[in-house]
Amino acid sequence: MTIKITDTVSWIGKVDWEIKTFHGEEYSTHKGSTYNAYLVQDEKNILIDTVWRPFNHEFIAELQQQISLDKIDYIVANHAEPDHSSALPELMKLIPDTPIICTANGVKSLRGLYHQDWNFKIVKTGDKINIGGRKELIFIEAPMLHWPDSMFTYLTEEAILFSNDAFGQHYATELLYNDLVDQAELQYECLKYYANILNPFNRLVDKKIKEVVALDLPIRYICPSHGVIWRDNPLQIVQRYQEWANNYQENQITILYDTMWDSTKKMAHAIAEGISASDNSITVKLFNTAQRDKNDIITEVFKSQAILVGSPTVNKGILSSVAGIMEEIKGLSFTNKKAAAFGSYGWGGESVKIVTELLQQSGFEVITEGLKVLWNPTDKNEKDCFNLGEQIVAAIK
Repeated sequence: MTIKITDTVSWIGKVDWEIKTFHGEEYSTHKGSTYNAYLVQDEKNILIDTVWRPFNHEFIAELQQQISLDKIDYIVANHAEPDHSSALPELMKLIPDTPIICTANGVKSLRGLYHQDWNFKIVKTGDKINIGGRKELIFIEAPMLHWPDSMFTYLTEEAILFSNDAFGQHYATELLYNDLVDQAELQYECLKYYANILNPFNRLVDKKIKEVVALDLPIRYICPSHGVIWRDNPLQIVQRYQEWANNYQENQITILYDTMWDSTKKMAHAIAEGISASDNSITVKLFNTAQRDKNDIITEVFKSQAILVGSPTVNKGILSSVAGIMEEIKGLSFTNKKAAAFGSYGWGGESVKIVTELLQQSGFEVITEGLKVLWNPTDKNEKDCFNLGEQIVAAIK
């Protein structure tokens, strides 16, 4: 499918309604996704990015409906990750000498992925090519947003920023534009995307946005490589990124736990009651880490001022779902958040210490040595949990 954005620029991508996970099994895509490639047709014809390998044949067939492939002057690879580049091997068999514009790290990535020595043209921030009249493509390196090879491409006169993974979201829609889709769904998928993928690079996100803003380029459209095109107030997503990159928090505390015989679950609910009793304006969310989607959990951690993490002790350790979510949390480098651990045990009781150490290693300010309960909570134990809820509220005031 091809959709005209302007007289010279078209979306030529694929809407994937069926995909359920991304990055292998690492990222849940409840709303599907899209793979956005763009065709610019002027005195010079430019293909910006491609699609994921399962759709390469239909992508190439659609591309051939729009242009004779030998008329493509350049291919711009804003990012080498396979969801944007893995149609290249089939495409390059048909037009093997076509220059591929990318960063120096892009060359390393594409060679490493496909073992081909294509006709690479390396660009740096500020490099440009004229594509007709006063129209130019200007290239802006964006390393670690979210790979070392990432870059943006800006089309003058049309005032379009092709931003690749930045400002995107995994959201399947054939409505294409941000003003045509469900706004609550869109905002959530943008937030989830940022929290689970870009949060470790907050400092770089903030720096790059300031750099782009300083260029004072007019922007009519932001065209990412997943999800909607931003045409209605396109800078709204840039403003959200600036917020999210600067220790973002909402008035929320999130409780994560797993449980074997409901003892740790009872503790979690008593803690939640203590939070609400202390300040009923705070949003409290509880997640059983064995039963809920890990990326949805991460999104709520991102929004929170504080988290509490609970596990019973098993084999001198913690339950696997809690260990798994803590490994995810550690890698995402959250900052400026409080935390505490809790858990039940029958003998040993090592889990609270283990979780506390994991929270500290993950960058959280741990407010207490944690709370552990022997066997099933008594009324006194539940009161202690209630008090821990009050204590976490006091810590974020």
